[in-house]
Amino acid sequence: MSEVLSDDRGISSATSPAIDVAAERARTPGVFGARHLNAAGAALPTSTVLEAVVEHLDLESRIGGYEAAAAARERLDAVYDQAARLIGGQRDDIALVESATVGWQRMIDALQLGPGDRILAARSSYVSSALNLLELERTRGIELEVLPRDAAGHVDVAALERALERPAALVTIAQIPTSSGLLEPAAEVGRLARAAGVPYLLDATQSVGHLPVDVREIGCDALFTTGRKFLRGPRGTGFLYVDADLRGRIRPPAPDVRGARWSGEHAFELSDTALRFETWETSHALRLGLGVAIAEARALGVDAVAAHVTRLGQALRERLTQLPGVTVTDPAGAVGGIVTFVRDGEDPRATQQALQELGVHVVPVPAGHGQWDMAPRRLEAVVRASFHVYNDVDDIDALERVLRGGGSRNGRAPLVPPATPGAQPPDAAGTAGATTTTAPARAPFRGGVQRIDVVVVGAGIHGSAAAWQLARRGLRVLALERLRGGHLEGSSHGRTRMIRRAYPSAAWDGLVDRAFGAWDELADAAGRPLVTTVGGLFARPAGGPGGLRGPGCAAVDPEQAAAIFPALRLDEGFEAVHDPQAGIIDVPEALAALGALGARAGVERRDASPVVAWAPDGEGVAVHTPAGRVLAERLVICAGPWTGALVPELAPALRVIRIVNAHFGSSAPDVVTAPALGAFSVDVPEVGLLYGFGAFGGRGVKVGLDDGPPDDLDRPREPVSADEVELLRGLLRRFLPAVDGDCQEALSCRYTMAPRNRFAVGALPDRPQVLVAAACSGHGFKFGPAIGAALADLATGEERPDLAFLDPALMLDRQFGAAG
Repeated sequence: MSEVLSDDRGISSATSPAIDVAAERARTPGVFGARHLNAAGAALPTSTVLEAVVEHLDLESRIGGYEAAAAARERLDAVYDQAARLIGGQRDDIALVESATVGWQRMIDALQLGPGDRILAARSSYVSSALNLLELERTRGIELEVLPRDAAGHVDVAALERALERPAALVTIAQIPTSSGLLEPAAEVGRLARAAGVPYLLDATQSVGHLPVDVREIGCDALFTTGRKFLRGPRGTGFLYVDADLRGRIRPPAPDVRGARWSGEHAFELSDTALRFETWETSHALRLGLGVAIAEARALGVDAVAAHVTRLGQALRERLTQLPGVTVTDPAGAVGGIVTFVRDGEDPRATQQALQELGVHVVPVPAGHGQWDMAPRRLEAVVRASFHVYNDVDDIDALERVLRGGGSRNGRAPLVPPATPGAQPPDAAGTAGATTTTAPARAPFRGGVQRIDVVVVGAGIHGSAAAWQLARRGLRVLALERLRGGHLEGSSHGRTRMIRRAYPSAAWDGLVDRAFGAWDELADAAGRPLVTTVGGLFARPAGGPGGLRGPGCAAVDPEQAAAIFPALRLDEGFEAVHDPQAGIIDVPEALAALGALGARAGVERRDASPVVAWAPDGEGVAVHTPAGRVLAERLVICAGPWTGALVPELAPALRVIRIVNAHFGSSAPDVVTAPALGAFSVDVPEVGLLYGFGAFGGRGVKVGLDDGPPDDLDRPREPVSADEVELLRGLLRRFLPAVDGDCQEALSCRYTMAPRNRFAVGALPDRPQVLVAAACSGHGFKFGPAIGAALADLATGEERPDLAFLDPALMLDRQFGAAG
């Protein structure tokens, strides 16, 4: 366990588990090219970040940019939530921008500074910010004051307090500068600025993702950061945080249609949210990559990242201090994973070049990038090394060896990973971007044969859960995903899913109970909640066959139902069951948690790696992929709508259909938000099952129908049509009249339906080494972690008689019972 520092600089205190460096290297393709010590410049992205970007660009090429953006709307919106949660803000506080500098400029422009406005800037300020302020001093007559430093190199807070005795228009600092590992007292600056009533703008480009950052603790009014540094996102991304109070007092001088509505001949209305600082045109692919990167950072835990990189930074400073001819140039207030130094008599650019030739990547920082900081310290340039989760002490060893004069300058990189036994570089014949294995004694995967314990096919909710459960039991697991991470072609995308205890048959009760327990276990392992309890009402015409019931559920009449959920209006002759434990699952958080936990446990994941064929091989299985053949002891198939192609004998029982979900607004938001409206379903004769839940997470009421037309897996999903939206709107008018607003967003997915809406979970007849989780009939996500654990049990020889009612043999024989 490692302690993360806690002080008045706005850094949270936490005790965090150690980073599994081998797992992080396995999902970072760039570590096989060099030892990358430049996270403060542009960190190496994970393969899943790359895949999110490439997949969306591919989708744009196939269906068009506008259509692709519409298909990805939920995931694009989720980026705002992820960014807000990362820094302790609210969704409405976030604007996505193309870089940290763009975020700075949008804020400075909106302040509309003029003659006599005093700007108090720290010496830690970045070159782009300083240049902008110097230009405003020259052209607009602002008064620019560069604040003095204390003995440790921090902004002198006593001098700042004195400076704030006079009116000022802005205080701005960089929490960590570009030129050293100094950590400014951001929270103390925030306290003084708030007390003086002066806006406070924080440059967090080197701190977000590097160390825990909480805008509430810091007290800043605005913050900007980039995606390419410690967040490990794509270049060309970043975000701006602006709190509601400051937003209400400033206006962008060049509003755009993204953040404003043209309402009249000479009138327009600005958005109340931080969208007012955005522009319409942007790279949706890069934004999706940023969203994945932030989700992964949160899943890994910024506290854990901080503990890891701080340990490495301190270790490098201590090593360099003992190294002849090397001087550490960090000030006394330096912490974290950024270290700066110089070699005696050598230009830092020459040092950087020598290191790069031997496979160690650092960066030179000239005084022109930090003039206010470096010039007073008589530094013309420094070498900057910076760490991330894919770095470890072996990288420090390599850097020290080169600085001592070891190695051969032959233009090659002899000091590259893998340092972990058995780790292998990506296959040169076509698996670039695939992650690699870290388990010992595993054969390379180079168009030949790889031996593994378990192959899991599919990286949706069930495949990801199964892979994690298997790996945490000590098995070597290879997860194969036919498409790229975060794709929208199956059934595991979207923002939310329902979970409930109300089920038609008591046969489900045991699995339902395990599902609720498994979600709690996953949330504990992830370190954050994944399910929000909102309660549920599930209605149907009275007297019909079937119906819902369940532990802790109670039958209610329409009058009682109206008292529970006033927004839900049932037709005469309907009855309902009330499930107080029904809830809403956070889908992206769940998948990100499973991915991170799986990687940490040693799961090797290969995206864009379809299974061409498989066949029994003695007591094991041979799995063929475009990259080569894999021999495994067990094969677990969680392929969603592609199950029929992989298990042809199941295909006659499976039906792939198109399902549409949409979010609608309301003129009475309090009436359609929990507890006034939680999870619900209404069995509508001649139409189908209308399901959804109240407004949640900044989105309107979600609704969908559980049936739809057949869907063709060989064609991209079609955008949601106006007719499909209107069908849902008509049902809302009938059953949820308070949901009277516009359709805010709509998304389609593919359900794989089986007879009686049952699943198939277990071993295939006569092939016990092959297990399947298939045809989850639109209600499988809620069971995801429990089914993953069940598959791991079965794969390791544990009996699960409670799953007998879901035996795949029953689907083959069409023996599912009449009750669902």
